[in-house]
Amino acid sequence: MKKYTSPQLKSIFTKINHLKVFVVGDAMLDNYWMGDIDRISPEAPVPVLTVNKKESRPGGAANVALNCKSLGAEVYLLTMLGNDDGGKTLINQLNNQAIRTDFCIKSKERITTSKTRVLSKNQQIIRIDEEKTDELSVKDEHHFIDTCLRAIQIENPDVLIFEDYNKGLLKKNVIEKIITHCKHVGVITAVDPKLNNFLSYKGIDLFKPNLKEIKDALNLKVDTITLSTLKEMHKKLNLALGNAISMITLSEKGIFIQQGKEAHLIPAHIRRIADVSGAGDTVIAVAALIYTLTKDTFLSAKISNLAGGLVCEQVGVVPIDKKLLIDESIKTNR
Repeated sequence: MKKYTSPQLKSIFTKINHLKVFVVGDAMLDNYWMGDIDRISPEAPVPVLTVNKKESRPGGAANVALNCKSLGAEVYLLTMLGNDDGGKTLINQLNNQAIRTDFCIKSKERITTSKTRVLSKNQQIIRIDEEKTDELSVKDEHHFIDTCLRAIQIENPDVLIFEDYNKGLLKKNVIEKIITHCKHVGVITAVDPKLNNFLSYKGIDLFKPNLKEIKDALNLKVDTITLSTLKEMHKKLNLALGNAISMITLSEKGIFIQQGKEAHLIPAHIRRIADVSGAGDTVIAVAALIYTLTKDTFLSAKISNLAGGLVCEQVGVVPIDKKLLIDESIKTNR
């Protein structure tokens, strides 16, 4: 594996500023209601939360876009939202972060997915989801495919990241059409998959499931996780998908990555975990961008592993801090 000096690492992070990134997938609005609990309701045996703060943040594919933007890239989000207040709020937030929304579509048939997390003393009490998870209608499907293919032709991105949350947007036909077109024009593709369309990403460059997802999708009964068993998982994935790279996130055990015969198991760093929400979004964003620039799988996994751990130290869904990630990358590279 290649050894990088501190100036070389800094140069890689600087070059991210010249990347154009497409994020395609299920965007959502993450709402937070924060307050104090000091009594039980007289109406039912449930705690009463006195709300003293409310805020909303981009979530799902929008959080992947935000992570890419935080790293310095030019970012376009391609998604389908509802023609509702949630969609307006999300578009405004993205525009405020200088994330391009030129190819975001509003559908009369769908609602904007929102997750409202109720917290007290930084502990989540309950989560309230508003969503429609039916697959796109044929009309919306064709509109979304046409929009994505046209956007790729117009903007010529360096990398396209799928972010799949099983909300019905990334249908099999949508996935296949976009990957085929990206291959035709030379755009690198990456995905953070979910179970419904797990095996639809044939020909993807970077495939990043977590351990549970790959075990469930391939019906694997593996008790002990070793480099050998992970290599076998990559082999099965590669046979099913023809993907170039498998990156499997292993929670507290770190990250595994393999391309061809080169395989690495990178342990996690000890962290004070506050909230794991959104960590997967950060990992796929960092891994895809670093790989696009360097074609170095080990470096992609190592830096994205650091990034995932850093965002877990924050409460709620937050993007990676670029300066903090650069400092951490240099420190662990010594």
